[in-house]
Amino acid sequence: MSNRAHELESADDDMRPEYELAGRTGVRGKYYQMLRRGYTIKIQRADGTALVQHITRPDGTVTLDPDVREYFPDEEAVNTTLRTLIQLVPSRTARRSPANVSPKTKSS
Repeated sequence: MSNRAHELESADDDMRPEYELAGRTGVRGKYYQMLRRGYTIKIQRADGTALVQHITRPDGTVTLDPDVREYFPDEEAVNTTLRTLIQLVPSRTARRSPANVSPKTKSS
């Protein structure tokens, strides 16, 4: 048995009975929305003061859903794919022909 395997085995033996997790399940996505909105951390210092920090996602941060993440291993893959899609989208400055204008936008 390797040293690492032995360490893991002995760590399991050292777990206290009150930490028994058998039969318990986690809640998937429990903190997902909170992390997307940002959150506040309050740290109490020994001198009685408190440090409060509000954590937010940096501007431009995009979170991919797990099923989408399977196809994009890193940010380069995402950016390459999006640049390819951008080339397929008609230019915003291109004039619309009357045939391409939806009935809602046609003047009466």
